[in-house]
Amino acid sequence: AEAGGIAADRLRSLVERIERLEEEKKALAADIKDIYTEAKSAGFDVKVVRQIVALRRKDTAEVEEHFVLLDIYSRA
Repeated sequence: AEAGGIAADRLRSLVERIERLEEEKKALAADIKDIYTEAKSAGFDVKVVRQIVALRRKDTAEVEEHFVLLDIYSRA
């Protein structure tokens, strides 16, 4: 069916898929929060754990550059 030149079934399908993914994203965010809470209760510094996770997302060259700059700036 079309409404105003728009394929209503296709649009509804796309919106429903987005809604499902948004729900999955919320569930994943809650799971991640639980893991950080677990890390904190195990005695780990969550701020440092978050930094490690962020560094692991980056490629090796970018991480190396980060630490080189950190060293240079801290010596200045």
